[in-house]
Amino acid sequence: MSKSFEKINVGVLSLHTSRETKAILNSVKSLGHDSTWIRRENVEIGIEEGNVMIKPEVDIVANRLLLTKMEQPAEGFGLASLFSGVKPILNPPEACITAIHKFASAALLAEGGIPVPDALLALDADRLNAEKVRFGETAVYKTTIGTNGGGTWKIEKENRINPQVGRREAFLQEFVNQGQDRNSDLRVYIVGGKVIGAMNRYAPNGDWRTNVSLGGEIENGEGILTKELEEISIKSAEILGLDYAGVDIVEGEDGWKVLEVNPTAGFRGLYKATGICAAPHIAELAITKAGGSIDQEKVEKLAMYFDDSDPESKNVKIRPAYDGNINIVDYITEVVVRGTRGYENVDAKADTGAARTSIDMKLAARIGAGPILDTTLVRTGNQKEGRARPLVDIVVGIKGTQHTITASVEDRSHMDYQIILGRDILQNYQIRIR
Repeated sequence: MSKSFEKINVGVLSLHTSRETKAILNSVKSLGHDSTWIRRENVEIGIEEGNVMIKPEVDIVANRLLLTKMEQPAEGFGLASLFSGVKPILNPPEACITAIHKFASAALLAEGGIPVPDALLALDADRLNAEKVRFGETAVYKTTIGTNGGGTWKIEKENRINPQVGRREAFLQEFVNQGQDRNSDLRVYIVGGKVIGAMNRYAPNGDWRTNVSLGGEIENGEGILTKELEEISIKSAEILGLDYAGVDIVEGEDGWKVLEVNPTAGFRGLYKATGICAAPHIAELAITKAGGSIDQEKVEKLAMYFDDSDPESKNVKIRPAYDGNINIVDYITEVVVRGTRGYENVDAKADTGAARTSIDMKLAARIGAGPILDTTLVRTGNQKEGRARPLVDIVVGIKGTQHTITASVEDRSHMDYQIILGRDILQNYQIRIR
């Protein structure tokens, strides 16, 4: 029997639990092939007498590693490289490591003729600040690696900045002026060199970032998806060597520009906006690339549904969604808090009753937290009315893992702890009370 009539075993490399991962696994099964969830519980790699053996054994790998959320992306790159050394892999690790570095990917796109915003990366603080004037009154300041809008700020020209935020390098980028009250962009989803759907994303009230994870609104973007934008999106993914990706494009006064290309873009928002699920298309690409056959009509029918039920390959207990090895935090624990000017080690108190992490205003000033993104109303005790507190982005490091979050600022000089850890961070941990 030829390979095209055999079942293909598609492995999805994903150390986290997500609806997208489940949807891809379920799509493979629905198309009549086998799927395997490659995760911490079943990965085994050995070298014996010069031979490399990797488990689980699959025919092809769909790479869904969230490198942007790893403290050391190189470790995830190494793991994916081990699989790619013996099996074909969608979204090769070398392509993903380039794509998640926002400046490196922008440089490659520019060299390939793709329109991108002007940007500047300088490793020296004086040089970075001296050249900042070229971006005008307002610029975007972002870490080279980040996700879900974290590590991205809009700054004014008088703000002094550092070439690093925490352990990440940071750079300046042109702020694309859209001349409208709410910022928006277009995310185009590419699979196998084809556009499968697009959505408009609008920034939530009080913010300028359009990320759905931050509360941004979405709508079907088919109405503004021109042939030119399709070609730009497809070429962007091709230049970076990605089999599937979300390409973010923004329209300014001088036309459309590609902001980022995300190799592990979520597609729940796309489904909500368009009724198109990317999972069956990714499953189809994996199966056919490994030499298997599929029913094209069935792919189209499956793409009308988002099946994120537990897949059959979930045959052992899955740990809670978390991208590090340490998932226990003490009630009082030492953290490293970082801003645009520096960092400090401080003791922080865990508070599951607080939705958001909070930081003392003097500490925020010393590390260069900010600029202020918005304000939030907070009620304490028997207060009938809340008090407005500024919101700023900070990076909180806990036992080697960094969390980029939006924290509230308050005067905690009369309190024991300068930082209160809220559920925005504690959702990743179990709390140990000694």
